[in-house]
Amino acid sequence: MRLIICFILPWLGFLTIKRPFAALICLILKITLIGWLPAMIWAIYALNQYKVEQKISKALKDKQ
Repeated sequence: MRLIICFILPWLGFLTIKRPFAALICLILKITLIGWLPAMIWAIYALNQYKVEQKISKALKDKQ
């Protein structure tokens, strides 16, 4: 679901992963028509990094 949000409203994708400052920058970038594609790519990349961080922290908790 978050991936679809990142395609349609990239700035909202940042809010779902608790990064409000990045969401504001992304919203400003998305306002320009040319900036929409980089904003979408950035949001998808950030979402992927968020998922990796969650998996690592879960693995570390399980290991202890």
